[in-house]
Amino acid sequence: MSLIDSHAHLTFPELFGQVDDVLARSSEAGVDRIITVGTDLSDARRAIELAERYPSQVRATVGFHPHEAAKVSDVDMRSMEELWRSSSVVACGEMGLDYHYDFADRDVQRFVFSRQLELASPVGKVIVIHSREAFDDVVPILVEHGYRDRPVVFHCFTGSQVEADLVAAHGWRISFTGVVTFPKSAELQQIAKGYPAQELMVETDAPYLSPVPVRNKRPNEPAHVVHTARFLAELRGVAYEELVEQSAKNTRVFFGLL
Repeated sequence: MSLIDSHAHLTFPELFGQVDDVLARSSEAGVDRIITVGTDLSDARRAIELAERYPSQVRATVGFHPHEAAKVSDVDMRSMEELWRSSSVVACGEMGLDYHYDFADRDVQRFVFSRQLELASPVGKVIVIHSREAFDDVVPILVEHGYRDRPVVFHCFTGSQVEADLVAAHGWRISFTGVVTFPKSAELQQIAKGYPAQELMVETDAPYLSPVPVRNKRPNEPAHVVHTARFLAELRGVAYEELVEQSAKNTRVFFGLL
């Protein structure tokens, strides 16, 4: 079984113009499936087009990233709701809050996040969360909208052990990017070392966050998720092949990949 990159942005300019080569390098590296993420309406449509063009390699998840919240109208929301029902879309998001950059007013971010959760609930697909310096607001909003013990993943998790434990207590998951390979990520490495094998998932968040040993290579791309997987296998004291098989199985089941 090959690896799955559970979160990448193939539609971003750094990768979109060379997507055929990116997918070829991915396959050559042993990464057979990529979930590409659309972050606004136009990006979402591109993500779905890629999934339809490369059905054996690409699936999409689409939603309004918090950076885009100030631009979102109710008409846009309804259009996104329609896209969520596409057979090529395996999840809703990424959505959430970002208090690091504050590209949108925080009240607006919270409104757009909440409205997406309302509309996504009857769709019944996985929710992909973006949470940066906003964990204490993200969790209660999810709970308020009935998402306790529903399929939710905090992508690119870089939080504390306390936060990881709280995510688990609500029946949700976290996924690991190349950040876990960075020398200064000691707490994240401890979280990853003890994370339940049956829930472990890996991602690149390409074109960002290139892992060690390709930390200086830009852009990051799905083929590089193998480095994160190898690091995690060594960290957890298991064979690389075992981690690949387990993480791929987890991702297929969680996202309902065929």
